[in-house]
Amino acid sequence: MRTGLLRYLLAGLLSLNPITIIEANELPIIANSSATISLEQEFQLGRTWARMLRGQAPEYGDPLVVNYLNGLLWQLAASSQLQDHRLDLIVLDNPNLNAFAVPGGVVGINSGLLLGAKDEPELASVIAHELAHLSQRHYAQQLEESRRNTPLVLAGILASILLSSVDTQAGIAGISSTMAAGQQAGLNFSRRNEQEADRIGMLNLVSSGFDPFAMPRMFSRIQRSSRFLGQKPPEFLLTHPVSESRIADAENRARQLPSPVYKPQKFDFQLIKKRIEVFYANNLKQLIKGYQESATDDPLSGYGLVIALIKAGKYQQASTTLNDLPSNLRQHLYVRLTEAELALASGETKQAVQQLDGLSKLYPDSYPVDQLYAKALRADNQFKKSAQILTKLSQQHPANSYIWYELSETRGQAGDTLGVHEARTEYFLLTGNTSKALRQIEFALREKNLSSGDIARLEERRREAESIRDEIKNAF
Repeated sequence: MRTGLLRYLLAGLLSLNPITIIEANELPIIANSSATISLEQEFQLGRTWARMLRGQAPEYGDPLVVNYLNGLLWQLAASSQLQDHRLDLIVLDNPNLNAFAVPGGVVGINSGLLLGAKDEPELASVIAHELAHLSQRHYAQQLEESRRNTPLVLAGILASILLSSVDTQAGIAGISSTMAAGQQAGLNFSRRNEQEADRIGMLNLVSSGFDPFAMPRMFSRIQRSSRFLGQKPPEFLLTHPVSESRIADAENRARQLPSPVYKPQKFDFQLIKKRIEVFYANNLKQLIKGYQESATDDPLSGYGLVIALIKAGKYQQASTTLNDLPSNLRQHLYVRLTEAELALASGETKQAVQQLDGLSKLYPDSYPVDQLYAKALRADNQFKKSAQILTKLSQQHPANSYIWYELSETRGQAGDTLGVHEARTEYFLLTGNTSKALRQIEFALREKNLSSGDIARLEERRREAESIRDEIKNAF
């Protein structure tokens, strides 16, 4: 972590004067008037902020989890009132229940949100609520009120997110929606903002095919989770207080809406949740025992057992358990990818490559398939082919820092020095480290036998990197 930057941000947070919360009847009408910040400015600010977040908070790299959440996000966004559909999903490696949406289409989801939700509709209800804050530009409304303190507000907001993402025991509240700071930063959404996000989020939830009652159920679950003594309340509650009246209001709204005939993608949510349960398990041995006891009656626990056994290095047991899963579950893409993961983990590299080659033909342009296929090819010393797949992924997902990191490593093993510098440049820019990005460009320009096109491309990237550096300085 760049402690100097974090100290600066904390200084901004601690020096913030409390900002008066806007009353409902004082909210300016932003959508039809000249706002302090335009949609394009929001987009640029959001991307700049995202670079800083990626550089400070660990991301959750499991391609299956990222792919699942990305699909759910876009399903909900299609029914939203967003004027700008340029979305950028960041999945954080954090077991705390939280999600937030930053102006400019940056949506952050803690992996722990899946642990807190019972099912996919409940998970979707939180994301729908966050997207409603974005579509209604609640951040712009708050910024209109606090425009004179904007630099400090932004610094405080970022600092609080970083603290909650990096140190979950920190004494400063993290944020959970649309750059809304906690009480320490003195910036909260008004009651009207929350009611509007609940109402619009629920309408979009139904339009996306989900049960409207999922939202009050999730609110109740979040509220109950805060009642355990000696535990810090979920981050979501720090800026989204959930009262009995709010839950009752949500239930009343849900009764007025039709319950759609929702046909979920069978097993998706529960399979992904099992992966996260294993990832965050404090006692793997105990988790394995629990899965073994319930696997006979619950095939999904059987899948969790496979993942846990792989993590424990018990590959033969994992293989036997996987083969015992019901045939319909074994045909699920996530389970087939897990079979390839097992082959890789146990050293059966050729087998993994063969399995993933077949899946890549069945599921072309599948992010998790391509990601794991590139990993298997790299393990099989097929570096050039692995780099080709990662290059394609970097073009399809240019804001995915994980891909650029893997691409730089793989290009190095393939002997592509110029490609290493270019991939590292993109990685450092995505994580807000512009000084290292500019250094990589300088290294690249020193390479021998560069074509005129190579030089022109690198010079253009240097100008863009300098511009990004200036944007970060100006914004924070």
